[in-house]
Amino acid sequence: MTLKLKRTPGLYLVGFMASGKTTIGKVLADHLGWPLHDIDHDIEAQEGMPVARIFDERGEAAFRDLETKMIAKRVRMVQSGMPSVVVLGGGAFVQPRNFELLENNGVTVWLDCPLEVVRQRLGDTTNRPLARNPELLARLYEDRRPLYSRADFRIEISEDDIDAIVNRILALPIF
Repeated sequence: MTLKLKRTPGLYLVGFMASGKTTIGKVLADHLGWPLHDIDHDIEAQEGMPVARIFDERGEAAFRDLETKMIAKRVRMVQSGMPSVVVLGGGAFVQPRNFELLENNGVTVWLDCPLEVVRQRLGDTTNRPLARNPELLARLYEDRRPLYSRADFRIEISEDDIDAIVNRILALPIF
């Protein structure tokens, strides 16, 4: 991997749904003393409805447009000098336009969680539109892995010890 100095202090957590991005992001942001911005939560607050309802009522394309606009807003904040930990939804980083926004505006960290753990964490949830069909979930997981691998760093999520995971992130050569 070629390391290059990023010009802005943004740390973007990427990875598949239920990989622990929000939970890890909260602890990491607290440790760094930086604000946490969760793109899905930001969209829900802005639109006044859950992501699942946006998917159901407006479709995935409309949601992806909202997502890109929110990511661009957070990138602008980081560019203006506000260091931030930003949690992206599972599909955000795989969208070419979002990848381009993030590529030179901070550091991306892929939280790589095994599919079996993802399935355990999701359980029988219906609030994740793309997780409703187990076969499609597995295909989506495999399809996204090569795209997540473009992140600047990869952290393997093999346990639920949040502090240990955060410590591995803090041990990256960016700090």
